[in-house]
Amino acid sequence: MTNTANTANTADSAPEVQVTGGRLRGRMDGEVAAFLGIPYAAPPFGTRRLRPPEPPARWEGLRAATGYGPTCPKGDYAPDSAELFPEVVIPGEECLNLNVWTPDPGGSGLPVLVWIHGGMFTKGSGSVPGYRGTSFARDGVVCVTINYRLGAEGFLHLDDGISNLGLLDQIAALEWVRREIAAFGGDPGKVTVAGQSAGAMSVITLMATPRARGLFSQAVAQSGAVAQTLTAETAAGIASQLAGSLGVAATREAFREVPAARLARAASALADKFQTAANPAEWASLPFAPVIDGDLLPEHPLDALRKGAGRGVRLLAGGNRHDTRIGLVPTGMIDLIDESALAAVAAALGAPDGTVERYRAARPGASPGELLAAVTTDCFIRVPAIRVAEARIEAGAADTWLYRFDHESPSFAGRLGAAHAVELPYVFDLLDDESGHALIGGEPPQAVADTAHGAWVRFVADGDPGWPRYDLAGRSTALIDEKITVAGDPDGAEREAWSGRR
Repeated sequence: MTNTANTANTADSAPEVQVTGGRLRGRMDGEVAAFLGIPYAAPPFGTRRLRPPEPPARWEGLRAATGYGPTCPKGDYAPDSAELFPEVVIPGEECLNLNVWTPDPGGSGLPVLVWIHGGMFTKGSGSVPGYRGTSFARDGVVCVTINYRLGAEGFLHLDDGISNLGLLDQIAALEWVRREIAAFGGDPGKVTVAGQSAGAMSVITLMATPRARGLFSQAVAQSGAVAQTLTAETAAGIASQLAGSLGVAATREAFREVPAARLARAASALADKFQTAANPAEWASLPFAPVIDGDLLPEHPLDALRKGAGRGVRLLAGGNRHDTRIGLVPTGMIDLIDESALAAVAAALGAPDGTVERYRAARPGASPGELLAAVTTDCFIRVPAIRVAEARIEAGAADTWLYRFDHESPSFAGRLGAAHAVELPYVFDLLDDESGHALIGGEPPQAVADTAHGAWVRFVADGDPGWPRYDLAGRSTALIDEKITVAGDPDGAEREAWSGRR
């Protein structure tokens, strides 16, 4: 269907749309239309710095939306991760922007996917090449990727009535989608919000956030749940640590005097410190993450889900079989773990006696480091996702599907396995993007992308990825590789070892 009032797209002209802020001119990205760097909120600097997002200004005339907009201030990945997670840094203050790919800006009623990037809440952006929405648009889905404030700019908590600014940014982007996506052919009533890692944590948190109610009807959470949610007390303590490292008072006014780049580096360094803490129980902790502030997030998301929050939202959730190898293999740590270290970590994580033996029985010949990866993957990623599913079942919520991505990367002599983020190039069906080859290898199989991407498209478009729903009787889980195999309660003995743990 062509809407001549909203679009112009001929062989001699770039695609154009009219939104509330003004008129936009995009560009063709292959056979789909792309509109990049669209502001959904005002620049969060000057008097707006470290404050809730405000509406963007209107513009006069035709605004070019042909290139990615500025990225939010952020830290750098450690050298052993930088090649695996190539970053994009674009200077400028108008960093609260988003990107839209659509198969038909003159159409209507198309399903919408809104992607929230990961990066430990301190890194990443919606302009990472691996998040291009071309394949989703090719397959009939309007794909939106967003930026949101990171680190202290987005998640500083000072107990002064202002908190969770990064979440507020995400909500502002979703509100923009509800208002404007019809101009790009999308259906504002058929929105799926999705994310990976910190993005997945954001997705589950948004499901439990009253202010986000009604902004999406479906959700996808890849390798992240809500185990990292911070209490207000913990978050205030982290703010004090950050202030100490910067030599400033722990007040909003003092933090606003710190240059944004310096604050981003300090926040990222604090996050990295948690990832290498001497106490393994802190490894899954993120110093900047959603905070139970009693306002935007009144209670722990799991408690809210048990009480029926997000009851009407269909959910697809899961993780990768070897998620935490991403922190063990590239660093070489996997070969430094011995039996005593394995036992000490398991105990520090609260695993009951006999847990390591359960994992060893299912993995004969596995090294202590490989066993540690299995234990921490379940503790930090798999079990928290199952807890979300169980909470929803307890509340009588809408349908929930679980998956496990099993396809193993050949990187690092095959030892990386199905590590954290390995699924992303397959889900986005961007195997020709060379920036992802350090993670997945230079000859990734198209069959895996056909399977994973196809399941995500089915879920976004039809509300069902194609395998049985999760319930407590069968615990059906899709194991994703070149094809989908449905398993009942895979690795159930290991799951039961974490009984009682959130």
